[in-house]
Amino acid sequence: MAVRAAVDLDAPPAVKQRLEAFADEVLVAAMNRPVQRRNGTLYLRGLLEQGARKSLEPLVARLGGAADYQSMQQFLADSPWDPELVVRAVAEHLAPRIGVEAWVLDDTGFPKDGKRSPGVKRQYSGSLGKIGNCQIGVSLHAVGRRGTVPLGWALYLPEEWCADKERRARAKIPEEVVFRTKPELGVELIERAARFAIPRAPVLGDQAYGDDGKLRARLDAAGCEYVLSVGPAAAVFAPETVFALPARKRPSGRRRSRLRPDRTPESIGALIGRLGPERRQRVRFRDDPDGEPVTSCFVFLRVRALKRWQSGATHEPREEWLLAEWPEGHKEPSDYWLSNLPADIEPEHLARLARLRWKIELDYRQLKGELGLDHYEGRSWLGWYHHTALVSAAHGFLTLERLDPKARRLA
Repeated sequence: MAVRAAVDLDAPPAVKQRLEAFADEVLVAAMNRPVQRRNGTLYLRGLLEQGARKSLEPLVARLGGAADYQSMQQFLADSPWDPELVVRAVAEHLAPRIGVEAWVLDDTGFPKDGKRSPGVKRQYSGSLGKIGNCQIGVSLHAVGRRGTVPLGWALYLPEEWCADKERRARAKIPEEVVFRTKPELGVELIERAARFAIPRAPVLGDQAYGDDGKLRARLDAAGCEYVLSVGPAAAVFAPETVFALPARKRPSGRRRSRLRPDRTPESIGALIGRLGPERRQRVRFRDDPDGEPVTSCFVFLRVRALKRWQSGATHEPREEWLLAEWPEGHKEPSDYWLSNLPADIEPEHLARLARLRWKIELDYRQLKGELGLDHYEGRSWLGWYHHTALVSAAHGFLTLERLDPKARRLA
């Protein structure tokens, strides 16, 4: 799916022309000044050229006399163009071409030296696999049969950063930016992308997002479907649970108004475990590169989750799918998911969506390894958003080049 980033100064004129046409289309809504569009096109070109580092200084050096360092620095760190408009334009241009199947919510670490880059601290990063000095970026991507496209970026700002006026001022963090958890940032990205002129699709995410009941409820209220990973400790009510109004304590007593369950919730791991392997069914969830079916065993249940169940509920909690992958030969399931997809969804489709999130790793690999997503060295809040938006645009151009059968393949 990935395409190597390799547009250089000696590229065929047709490649340069396609890049300039693409830049004109995706930058025009955000950049109303000619110098902004010129610098934006040059920055895209610099990101796409061969070179180990895509930070500003080596990028400008590769462009030779075509780019002015001071002008490019101001364009990236301070120029008042809206990066969201660039991300939206790229998404609306690419999404119809890639056959969108899902939206994937995730986060990734940006290793940093020092303490002045906005949001940087020693914190755990899944992409690093450890605690390190880094920034954390939350991102949303559309994943399709023919490619992927980023739909939004949000820089996580830890609470100590939010409370430090001096650090905020130095990094030029807007006053309206307040502390948001990663799931809260993720929901905001989803709600924003839902206003784009692109196909909606089920949202996928790892356990950090799936275990957040508020996130799932907010997505469901917004009409967004999801298939989100959860941990085995997550508590749900078994399918046989009955919610009913308790009887009055006395004939003349006050009528009860809140439904109560006839049993306590149990952990997902315990529920699946007591049902046993006889509830497993083998389903095909994708084909391998040679077209051979890839199958595994899954358990599918309809369950309900209610966090504050002791005080009862005003109405019966909504049902969700509980999906557990339980490979043959394993003593227990390997993965669990909760989903609000319709009750009549085909098991194969549900399993396919659950196992589709891996494609985001290919996205990050190209965005970082080839386009320099994590190479921004500036200390500006806005600069981080400008850089990620332009990296998204460069990624979009490479996807178009791969999809165009008439385009000369980039080396």
